[in-house]
Order: sequence, then structure tokens, then C-alpha cells
Amino acid sequence: MKDYLRSLFVYKQVLLTLVLALGWLQLSAQVAGQTYTDERAGYQLTYPEGWSVFQSESQSPVTFYVGNAPRAAPAVVALIIQRPSGAAGLSAAISPLDSVWKVIRRLPQARVLRLEAAAPNAQEVRYDYTFASPQGRRHVVGRQLSRGNDWFQIEYRALAAEDQVHLGAGRQLVASLKLKPARKSVAALPATVAPDVPKPAEPVSPCNDKMYGIAALRVHDGLWEDDCRTIHEFSVEDPSEPPIIHRRVLPFQSYALAKGFDNCLYSVTKASSDTPEYIYRYNPATRQGQYTPWLLPAQGPENIWISASTGQHGELYFITSDANLLVKVNPADGAVTVVWDTDPLRQVRYYHEIGFSGAGTHANFCLDEDHTLYQVYSTDGSLIRVDLKTRKAAPERLPLAGLPERGGYSDVLLQYDAEGNRVFYLAGPSALYVVDAAHNQASRVRRGVYTDLAGCNVMRPPAPPPAAPVVVVPPPVPPPAEPLAYWQGRVLDAATLGPLARVTLQLSNSSNVIKADTTLALKPDALFSTVASPSRALALRAERSGYFPLDTTLLLRPGVLVHDVLLRPLTVGSVLRLDKVQFEQGKNALLSSSYADLERLLTLLQANPSLTIELRGHTDNVGDPKKNVLLSEERVQAVKTYLVNHGIAEARITGIGLGGAEPRASNDQEPTRRLNRRVEFRVTGGG
Repeated sequence: MKDYLRSLFVYKQVLLTLVLALGWLQLSAQVAGQTYTDERAGYQLTYPEGWSVFQSESQSPVTFYVGNAPRAAPAVVALIIQRPSGAAGLSAAISPLDSVWKVIRRLPQARVLRLEAAAPNAQEVRYDYTFASPQGRRHVVGRQLSRGNDWFQIEYRALAAEDQVHLGAGRQLVASLKLKPARKSVAALPATVAPDVPKPAEPVSPCNDKMYGIAALRVHDGLWEDDCRTIHEFSVEDPSEPPIIHRRVLPFQSYALAKGFDNCLYSVTKASSDTPEYIYRYNPATRQGQYTPWLLPAQGPENIWISASTGQHGELYFITSDANLLVKVNPADGAVTVVWDTDPLRQVRYYHEIGFSGAGTHANFCLDEDHTLYQVYSTDGSLIRVDLKTRKAAPERLPLAGLPERGGYSDVLLQYDAEGNRVFYLAGPSALYVVDAAHNQASRVRRGVYTDLAGCNVMRPPAPPPAAPVVVVPPPVPPPAEPLAYWQGRVLDAATLGPLARVTLQLSNSSNVIKADTTLALKPDALFSTVASPSRALALRAERSGYFPLDTTLLLRPGVLVHDVLLRPLTVGSVLRLDKVQFEQGKNALLSSSYADLERLLTLLQANPSLTIELRGHTDNVGDPKKNVLLSEERVQAVKTYLVNHGIAEARITGIGLGGAEPRASNDQEPTRRLNRRVEFRVTGGG
């Protein structure tokens, strides 16, 4: 298996080079952005708008590329299929993940960004790495997966300089590959519809306790930007724990998410297309998704599908942003029914308070098991009750205590908590809140901005009455083996990407101070490995003389993850962000969360007595630019004062205020604007 998987990597690289050099055979014209299917080979994928597809005479690889000419394509994605001889010997010597990792480590100045498998010997491997080439650093994102004796490899390749333009589309194309089991062909459906979407049987399985939210924001190239494609998975036992992240698994941006009784998630695009839209089904357990044949009607001009929820019998409900159209989908038979086409709140006396032009939306909603629909008014978080049977709204809104005054409430979800209490979860302007339904009191659960929430454990059917007791002595059953998470990687110099030995690595399973007895041993080639319980944050601290100390946290899933750690050398001119050093808006007062980073900087200066630094202050862009420069200078002085008061010589620290001239995030919203109110430092000597 070792030799075969290594040859697959080498074969792919050589063949891709030959195809690019010797020419191409264009397939019959296909519209960009559509599904590409090979029924004979048994796979399907979707290539984005602006990409073209070609196939060599040998039928492998199939290659997708950007641009007018394949030879000069700035980015390509190639799919290769191999059917090895002697396939029976593939099960033994070396795991697919280890084989891929060995190949990557032979490349010049390679850095593993992510290499993972669901288990040590899993037959699917996902990888993301960069390496040095004569033309510059190259970025590779790919998957290897098997079906029987066949191995499939799909891989995006481009210069890293093209990442901002092509990486997102390349990732989407790689992730879209789906293998089909060997079976007879199916009748054609519209191009956007997967023909083999399973329909839940009756009765469906009960809904589990997990809840989900669509993340509104993500960090890309150091800047916060709109996301609306990533899903966060929360546990009812403790929603404040870091969520499991399903990164950019939706093929579109979405504001609407519902959870079915099959424990899959259903969503629809937020595009204001005013045309019928197919519903997309995503399975969090397998991390696979596909379009269903279920088609929502046109949502009306200047409208979007803004929210979704789950009904008593597993129906999926979707509503438009003006609340004038509520639609029900029955997964059992695929029937789509309009519940109402006029907002019921138009009949209540307080409608003028929430329905005027420019008001926030009141369409975001959830359902309970008694056919009551709860809507949240986005401006103040108050709840509105509507009887789904009579279409009558309650005469008064239900205010909630404990919420921030500013608006931005984007959804409400009714769930049973770990103790069996009925509670509302509210997606607020910058945090998730839980509401004690008995006392209408809200409290903050965790940070995060979510466009919609999904869960359905309040809809679980009651347990059947117990049968007559039968005395049976069961044989002892051993407890199931606890799944484990494995983290492996190397410690590399961030400037040269060469391995670094003699690095101190310390671990903790929480945000507590890292204890010395958790120190990891490094192998001579800077390799490290550890085993941990999955779904808990694992914190790593790496230190070496002459380098910035590094603190990083990973949320490990069951299986194997390879992720390299970079240490930045203390060279003159290098800049380090103090991400946790933040200030009150419009003031130079440090927030309490700032002191962890300040203490790390203090320790660095104490450990390197010849080190001198320049503090660099930044603000957001709100207000007079001249006053912002002055404010940034005052913030630099606040950090300098802290360091001097703790024994650092004043002569070792200079400072400059830059105001809002160098933002690191968008200034359009407060959650991202606050990231621009920061301090960095630059090494000026003694590194």
C-alpha cells in the first residue's frame, strides 16, 4: 500500500505536467457552474462559474482550469482515478494519511496547513499544504478517497499568490466530489438536483439534542468578512463549549437553517432571486451534502428566505424576510405547501410599531410542539406568538430582560436543555443568549454572530408506555471504546520553514495555565504527536530562545490531524499582533481580556534584556481622523506604562500612533470594528 499510494502521488504530478505541456482535448461544451457527472466512473462534482473543463484522451485526469488557455492557467483542479493491480495488498503496510504526509515532507520548504482523516486507517484523507517552487510558493488542497479497489485523487494547485482570487472556488470544487455506488443509472433531474437524495421513511428517527447555527462572519487573510456558509454545532449539555465547526459546507450564503428528524440540516440560498429555489440537505455526521428535489416558490421581489424551523411531525418551514410568505415542506412525500401568503401580524394593533418602513424584521422564528410560532423582533429581541392553526397573533409582544439594547437579533430557537427545561436560544448582535422561558430572563451563553439557529428536540415524540417487566439477566457488555483524537505535526521556522529542534511544547485541555508536566518531546526532525479526547479545545504553547512564543488552540475531532506549528524569529523589523490587547470604544482604557497578552509581552522582554520594541497603536475609523491618531498614541502610552511599571526600562520602548490608517478588519459593524482598536509591536533591536 505504501508503494502504491506514493506512486499515485508521483503519477498524478507527472501526468498533470504532461497534459499541460502536450495539449488538451476539449469535451463537448458545458455551461460553467454546473454539475459534472461521469456515470461510467461513478462520480459527480460541481465546478464553479468561470472555470472550464477538459479531459485527456486517456480519460484521466479530468482537469478544470481558470482562464482562456489551459497551458497558462493560474489555477487548476485535476481528478485522477487509479485501479491498481494486486489491490488485495492495499490494506496493510501504511495508512493513507501517513503516505500523503511522507510525500509532502519530501517537498522543499513544505508547510502542512491541515492534513486529516477520520481515523488512523480511514480511507479518505483531506490535505492542505504549501511548498516552494521556482515560480514561488504553491498551494495544494486535495482529497484522496477509495471505493473498493479504486482510488480517487482530486487536487487544487496554484501559486499561493493566487489564493485571494481562486482558492475559495478551488476548495469548493475539491469538496464537491461525491462517489456513487455501482448501480443502474437514474432518470435525469434538473442540473441543480442530486437524483439520489434519500427520502426519510415513516416513522423517522427521533431528533437528537444537537443544535446548530449559521456563522455570519469568518476571518480571511487576517480580516473579518461575511461568511453565512459555515455551520457551528453546539451540544445541549454545554452550549458555551467551543462548537464543532463545519467550515463553509453550504454551497451558497444562507440566512435559513432547519433541522430534520433525520438529524440532517436543510437550507436555502439567501439570494434575492425571486425565482423558485431548491433546498439543500447537509448531513453533519458524514459532512456531505446535496440538493434535494424540493423546490420553494419564488419569494417575491426584494425578498429573501430569512429563517427556517422544524414542525411537530418533522415538516420543514421556511419564511421570507417580510414575513408575508410561510411555506411548509413535508420530507415524507416532498409536498410543498403555502401556509400563509400574508403576514398575520398585520391584524394586530402594535403592527405599526414593528412594520413601518425601515423597521427591523420580525420574520425570524421557531415552532413548538403545540403549533405555536414564535417570532423575534430584530430591533429589541422581544418575542411574538402566533397560533399556527388559526393564524392569529397574540395581542402583546413578550419583552425579555437581560438583553443588550442595540438591535441585531437574528433568530430564536426553542429547545430542551440538559436538565429537560424548555428554554429559548436567541441569536443576538454579537452573542448567543439563553432565555429562561418561565421568567423571560435572558443570559449570555457565548460570543458569536449567527444568521439562523436549528434544533428540534422539543418535537421528539413521547416515549411509548413501558411493556410489562420481564426479568432478564443480560450478559456483561464492555463499555464502548472512547474515540480518540491524534494531533501530529512539526515545529518550523516561519521565515525559512526549516525544522526547529530544542523547542519547548506544553499542552493543556482548557484555557487554564499550561502545566509543565504536559511538556511534549520533539523528535530530531522537529516532529511531535499527542493523543487527546475529541471535541475539547487543546491549547499548545511553543517557546524557543530567539523566537516569539506561540499560543494556539485547536478543536480536535475524532481521527488524525496533521498541522505544522510556526515560530517567528525575533528579527529586527518583524511585527507581532497583540490580538487580545483591546480597549473601550473611544478610550485608552484596557479591557480586562488584555492582560494575558500583556503578560506574555512582559515575559518576552524580561527573557531578552537586549530586545527593544516599537509599540504601534491603531483605532477604528469612527470620528475625526486627527483625534483617532491622538487616541492611538494614548493607547500606546497605556501599554508602555504597564510594561514600565513592571520593570522594563523606558528606553527600550518607543511608540507611534497610526489612528485608523491600517485596519485589520471591516469597519462596517461593531463586532469587526472593535478588532481595529488594537496595539502591535515591532522589533527595533536586539533580536
